[in-house]
Amino acid sequence: MIDHEVPTVLGRIHVRVGGEGPAMLFWPSLLMTGDMWAAQATHFADRYRVILVDPPGHGRSEPLTSMFSFEDNVRCIAQILDHLQITTTHFVGNSWGGMIGGTFAARHPDRIGSAVLMNCTGSAAGRRQKAEFALLLRMAKTLGGIRPPVTRSAVKAFLGPTTLRTRPEVVATVRESLERVDIRSASWAVKSVVPARPDQLGLLNTIETPVLVIAGNEDGTFPVAETRAMADAIPGSTFLALDEVAHLAALENPEQINRLIDEFLTPA
Repeated sequence: MIDHEVPTVLGRIHVRVGGEGPAMLFWPSLLMTGDMWAAQATHFADRYRVILVDPPGHGRSEPLTSMFSFEDNVRCIAQILDHLQITTTHFVGNSWGGMIGGTFAARHPDRIGSAVLMNCTGSAAGRRQKAEFALLLRMAKTLGGIRPPVTRSAVKAFLGPTTLRTRPEVVATVRESLERVDIRSASWAVKSVVPARPDQLGLLNTIETPVLVIAGNEDGTFPVAETRAMADAIPGSTFLALDEVAHLAALENPEQINRLIDEFLTPA
């Protein structure tokens, strides 16, 4: 894959691009990088131009120094596409990526083919979630990063009992990714995406593109009912709730996610 450094409204964004065909852009969860989508990149690169984004303030992208809005994220996506000379793309997002994938589909219907939005919400954060993430940030900043004992709590926020019990390689990957996070930079993204995120259910009602919304039955961050409410707000969307996965479905069961994306993009 070829590395690109893209100037955007949210700083220099690192993306990796590989494959040939229609574009497919992948945006991960908070505290994750484009590496989260490695299995999808391998699977789709023979038919699609795969774009893996290190989101603002994460990975090899420029560190953040202030908060942002979801509309800033939309401009960032458009600037990535413009830089790569791509007119339209399929969009695959997880959590943060799923939220702004919905925003982008609503704001730029001419630039998106289909969208697959996983483990995400269209609702504003509740009091409990705000408190939990505020505590996590305070502890991580005190420790200089996501370190024990915060690591255990962070891993459990992403992964459910099935993965924790039976997929040690996924647990190790998530733990390593979390411990590499620049918490000073990522904290701006966390504050922008958790306590400051808008309720988008009304906006999502204007989406015209085909959308698949996927929830994990073991997702403790966004319960199935919350993700289903997002799907219900999107006209004509398809909703699936998957067993034995939690908040990072594409990492936890990549074969199933790849098959579902294939089936959604190329219906019989």
